[in-house]
Amino acid sequence: MLTKRDLLRSAALAAISANAVKSFPALAQTSVSATEARAIAKEAYIYGFPMVDSYRIQHAYFVEAKNPEYKAPWNHLVNTPRVYTPADTAIQTPNSDTPYSWLGADLRAEPLVLTVPAIEKDRYYSIQFIDAYTFNFAYIGSRATGNDAGSFLVAGPNWKGEKPAGVKAVIRSETDFIWAAYRTQLFNPADLDNVKKVQAGYKAEPLSAFLGNAAPPAAPAINFVQPLTPTDERKSPEFFNILSFILQFCPTDPSETELIARFAKLNIGAGKTLDVSKVSPEMKTAIEQGMADAWNALAELEKQKIDTGQVTSGDVFGTRAYLKNNYLYRMAGAVLGIGGNSKQEAMYPVYAIDAAGQKLNGANKYTLHFAPGQLPPVNAFWSLTMYELPQSLLVANEINRYLINSPMLPQLSKNADGSLTLYVQNETPGKDKEPNWLPAPKGPFIAFMRLYWPKEAALDGTWKHPLMTKT
Repeated sequence: MLTKRDLLRSAALAAISANAVKSFPALAQTSVSATEARAIAKEAYIYGFPMVDSYRIQHAYFVEAKNPEYKAPWNHLVNTPRVYTPADTAIQTPNSDTPYSWLGADLRAEPLVLTVPAIEKDRYYSIQFIDAYTFNFAYIGSRATGNDAGSFLVAGPNWKGEKPAGVKAVIRSETDFIWAAYRTQLFNPADLDNVKKVQAGYKAEPLSAFLGNAAPPAAPAINFVQPLTPTDERKSPEFFNILSFILQFCPTDPSETELIARFAKLNIGAGKTLDVSKVSPEMKTAIEQGMADAWNALAELEKQKIDTGQVTSGDVFGTRAYLKNNYLYRMAGAVLGIGGNSKQEAMYPVYAIDAAGQKLNGANKYTLHFAPGQLPPVNAFWSLTMYELPQSLLVANEINRYLINSPMLPQLSKNADGSLTLYVQNETPGKDKEPNWLPAPKGPFIAFMRLYWPKEAALDGTWKHPLMTKT
């Protein structure tokens, strides 16, 4: 078995250049049948899709400086002092409740220390840590650590140090590269300057800088491979080479040793290359069919369990231990809304069908009715956000409203009995009802409800979200 030192050495050598990744020969077609290749491709695709799609986003955010979605280089924290709009297209189903701050972290050379300011008690904030597998492996924030000021150390898989003085806790990642998504609650448009002040207090620095020591040697430079477009991710076998590139920075978890060995039969794995130009037409077809099989498996899961509510967002985001290596659920999470929170931090009831079981479409008009005392139970706040399909992006509309959330309750119209009715449709429901209008596109859509820091009634299922009714 390789030691961690062996893994680090091989990863460093392989990472010098994407072009220097060892090129393996064509598949040993005598040992892998087309049937087996199809099955392995399906399995590897389901396993790898969240990682490859996450890499696409991180490449746009932290690598490709000319990309309109670019945020900052690795290990540089950047604040986005506004909420997301339809112009933000890199990430599916973004929230438009909380201005984001972003940090892409390269932990190979040394850990980072993240410092947060004291934040007023009624303002929710969170820092979500997502590793290269897309597991939510840790949190800092109102729920997890409170709103007091403090510093936290984030370390990669090969760091051997101890918690230094002045650090509240050590957070360990099992992958070399991670990204951290900061969410800072915005109460209303006039509150934006206050959010900017909070964001200005966020700080990220190398451990050596935090301690006032000399920096260690820099990690080897990486020629990051070009990501695929969302469309090509679905059909191009080059997908598997991007997965292999990512796996260089992900030491194999013991629970996946056999899985990774199985992938290697198709030359998928750290330092490997799947050259489909050197395999038979039959084998190439089998690999492409395996990719299609993965999407068919997801479609079946959505039809049978997600659309019906048997599987919720709370089942598809979380730690490795929580997901128990259910890779189809992990893929579902990435497709529904990559970067989604674990359920303890936020829950996402998804509206894909109406009360009659029909797909939602802006050609129809819908209402969402909350009985008296039955608003979503949260410690922080809740929202309902509209997304146009198939892109799963925010919807441009005449009133520039992409969501309705609980901070807006004073402006919403309540019914005589204290209940609340929201109007979800393409055209205005009339001036008297417009405060409660969530604009929909003309065609297919989904809507996400978000419960930030949900109360136990939401977590244990006592509270049920109301269904969307066609009027």
